[in-house]
Amino acid sequence: MKSPNFLILMADQLAPQFTGAYGNPNVITPNMNRLAERGCRFDAAYTPYPQCAPARFSLLSGQLPWKIQAYDNAAEFPAIVPTVCHYLGRMGYHTCLTGKMHFIGPDQLHGFSERLTTDIYPADFAWTPVWDAADERINEWYHNMTSVHEAGFADVTFQLEFDDEAGFRGIRKLYDYARQSDRPPFMMVASFIHPHDPYVARRKWWDLYSDIEIDPPRLDVSLIADDPHSQRLLAGCQADTHPPAETAVLNARKGYYANTSYFDDWVGQFVDTLDKTGLLDNTIVIVTSDHGDMLGERGLWYKMSFLEHSARVPLIVAGPGIQHQTVPNVCSTMDLLPTLLELASDGSDRMPEIDQTVDGRSLHKLLTADGEDSASHTISQYSAECASHPMVMIRRNEYKYIHCDIDPPQLFNLEDDPDELNNLAGSETHRQIAAAFHDEVMANWDLDGIREDIIANQRARLLIHEAMAKNPDNTWDYQPFRNAATEYIRTHQGIDDLATLSRLPRIG
Repeated sequence: MKSPNFLILMADQLAPQFTGAYGNPNVITPNMNRLAERGCRFDAAYTPYPQCAPARFSLLSGQLPWKIQAYDNAAEFPAIVPTVCHYLGRMGYHTCLTGKMHFIGPDQLHGFSERLTTDIYPADFAWTPVWDAADERINEWYHNMTSVHEAGFADVTFQLEFDDEAGFRGIRKLYDYARQSDRPPFMMVASFIHPHDPYVARRKWWDLYSDIEIDPPRLDVSLIADDPHSQRLLAGCQADTHPPAETAVLNARKGYYANTSYFDDWVGQFVDTLDKTGLLDNTIVIVTSDHGDMLGERGLWYKMSFLEHSARVPLIVAGPGIQHQTVPNVCSTMDLLPTLLELASDGSDRMPEIDQTVDGRSLHKLLTADGEDSASHTISQYSAECASHPMVMIRRNEYKYIHCDIDPPQLFNLEDDPDELNNLAGSETHRQIAAAFHDEVMANWDLDGIREDIIANQRARLLIHEAMAKNPDNTWDYQPFRNAATEYIRTHQGIDDLATLSRLPRIG
């Protein structure tokens, strides 16, 4: 059986609640809708960490963030950690990255055979939180409310420039794959920064919503009165001292919706390219995100929370052998590593032995109807800014449990209470359930020891960053390689041969 190709189309900060593919009538996402209609839509997929870099490290490694010291957005992704790229590479795959992956540290490939663009964010330790002074803002890089107050449209932004390049180079690479006569199977990750704030959209996509009434947040800021972490987030992003007016809130949501449609357009362009090049029939397409966005719900913005708008992500899978259905089972993007390896080895004995304990589980049975799979659970962790102690979320079946040593526990029944309005942790009828979750956290994590390691890790990174800042030309930022000697018309190849070999579809 021919090994399938994989195309992972990744948004940044895209909550499924704000997509047409997941039923939002206000958001225009026709391409995600079509993929969901012919594939598998997971309705309870979560991030392993509600912040960019650690979520991506877990996705690629299949391991929980703290296990690989992915403590925050400036934590190094160790080169010793095997990724799905390493495993697929050993199976003969060519793996390619275009766009954002937020790798921190000197290893800027992590098993990818090829990387087409640099990253949009710095690869150094500049964004290290300081738990030694957890109550102090780092104004240089902490989130604030500027993205909300200045939401609107523009002809060009640094984010649009980045995503335009990532999309162009990714589609160009698909044509390169299609032109190869002896092409190996491939996995491409095309990772976009939108709809991540700033909520500034290109006029074309902003105008798409001109005749659509933008819905305000449904949940009020008063709901965080008994939620210390949400209060920390409100203050940490200065939403308490610089609250946006209603017009700014609606503009920010409109910009987010417009940028979601922009990302969706790239989804359509990539799928259309697969179709035009004859690659679609043997390519499994996956659409997902690193985390969501509160987008004004409960007065909160951005991510860093285990509440549903921040912690849930879209996960849509379509392609050969994939069922057409919606899946209610709880899962995580951390599950993609074992899932892809099993899909890559379908019908053969090529399933590789996984060298380290992988925390994710394969979703193969749910995707392919190859047997029953009743598993419905996952774990998420957080230990970055606006926190001072490690935080854990366990989602199992209908229950979500959130633990932090300095905060009251939270327990929600999401089937009965999808808006997380009723904390059951103090309820006598749920005392045993809450206690069992608490015991599970205590049994699996030494939170005091993890906190000590996080603080020591932060101190070391801050020292190294201060030293590196003395030599700003010596950076870890990825420098894309481009060999102009092999591009377009060159003397090593006749123009007729070049014209024939570069043309798709072929002549004759």
